[in-house]
Amino acid sequence: MSTDTSPKGQPKSRGYGRYVLALLPLIVFAGIAATAAKMLYEQDHGKDISAIPSALIGTKAPSLTLAPLDGANLPALTDAAVKGKLTLVNVFASWCLPCREEHPVLRELAKDNRLNIVAINYKDQPENALRFLGELGNPYKAIGVDPKGSAAIDWGVYGIPESYLVGPDGTILYKRVGPFDAASIKGELDPAIEKALGKAGS
Repeated sequence: MSTDTSPKGQPKSRGYGRYVLALLPLIVFAGIAATAAKMLYEQDHGKDISAIPSALIGTKAPSLTLAPLDGANLPALTDAAVKGKLTLVNVFASWCLPCREEHPVLRELAKDNRLNIVAINYKDQPENALRFLGELGNPYKAIGVDPKGSAAIDWGVYGIPESYLVGPDGTILYKRVGPFDAASIKGELDPAIEKALGKAGS
């Protein structure tokens, strides 16, 4: 009994396999496009995709041993700079446009005596970071430089600006990916601060 083959004498099943392989890139592309469309839909319908969860929330913050920003006249960012204080660790760089947009919000936030604001200066040139702070003001009580991004990896940084609220006991309580604005301060950070202070006072 003869086997049904292609014109070249190969079984048709091989031809189907090649057909599937040829379609594979289109299938992968369709999956990526569907994911992107879902993100755009969620963004357009009010879902905050900037509030990316972190595996570090609820765990002890990574140790801080960063050198100071030369010329800033501020302490280095070490564990001593945050120990026993409700602290907002902000990751910024002078080349980051959203960081520039966020900076006035941080300056206002620095007036809140409940909060200790410190910074990790990410993959930046010292002179550029100093110029950035000179133009926009300095909301930070300590700055540590992270020229190679190793500290950012430890903290699970997704994209700057990025901020972490760390409790007085060193536990990461809240994470914000992207710049703060009035809405995120009122709707996210303030409740996290109040909750942290409530726990500390109980």
